[in-house]
Amino acid sequence: MKPLLKVSGLTKHFPSKNHNFFGKREFVHAVDDVSFEIATGETLGLVGESGCGKSTTGRLITKLIPATSGNIEFSGQDITNMKLNEFRNLRPQIQMIFQDPYASLNPRHTVGTIIATPLKIHGKKYGIDVKKQVQELLEIVGLNPEHYNRYPHEFSGGQRQRIGIARALALKPKLIIADEPVSALDVSIQAQILNLLQSLQTEFNLSFIFIAHDLAVVRHFSKRVAVMYAGNIVEVSDHVNLYANPKHPYTKALMSAVPSADPDAVGARERIRLSGDIPSPISPPSGCRFRTRCWKTQDVCTTKPPLIQIGKSLVACHFPEA
Repeated sequence: MKPLLKVSGLTKHFPSKNHNFFGKREFVHAVDDVSFEIATGETLGLVGESGCGKSTTGRLITKLIPATSGNIEFSGQDITNMKLNEFRNLRPQIQMIFQDPYASLNPRHTVGTIIATPLKIHGKKYGIDVKKQVQELLEIVGLNPEHYNRYPHEFSGGQRQRIGIARALALKPKLIIADEPVSALDVSIQAQILNLLQSLQTEFNLSFIFIAHDLAVVRHFSKRVAVMYAGNIVEVSDHVNLYANPKHPYTKALMSAVPSADPDAVGARERIRLSGDIPSPISPPSGCRFRTRCWKTQDVCTTKPPLIQIGKSLVACHFPEA
């Protein structure tokens, strides 16, 4: 069975304003040689520290920004260099939920206008009465359909994110890129939004790329997780195996930092503290990008390790954990 989304060697280099000593323009290596697949109805968690390229990867897949190189296949079609007028027919199938529910909604528009806009842009006629369609979407995401004429400032953060989710659902997509959809919300509201997304996934057979830096949230929502570091994917595994037996040293360091509610487990667990700074995206180290902070580094680490199968995981490391 073919995957819904297949990403191969995806790369994005942003031109920098700076020039090096020889006057050559420098580039920010935001995403380098990223590859993964997603099946229909599956959720892939994309985790890593700030600046690792998670959000850029999501924007590349939605074609909000063009890729420098690599391939993106969606429903068997190569959309990497597809012109926008050609991509228009596929655009409804790939939607995005943004991180900030305050900035992602136009304060000048009513909720009804915000949710109806995608329908009008793409000329979708799901019914004669667009207002009725929008009110049905509001009800699906747990909001009062009678709030159709209200403005975003009249809603709480959690309610605004529900509006963003309703907008993403309007065109009946197959894939949703959720870019840290709960990080700006109170902890008490986060669980409600995650449960809503899970119920929508079951009801509409949606696929998700769930971008987050909170490992506990990703563990709750994603069955399979990809770990990014400095623009590279260093490990991909199912969520149970990844949290119980991380193979990449960076993943192990990440997992050691996850808070635990069990005081006995906190004392027994080894806390790994990384030395050094995150490498510059303008001049990343050769080979494995984690080698400047890794306790296992050797001369061979100056050669980039391939992403290979080790046990139940895909790992890019010359010296993976046992």
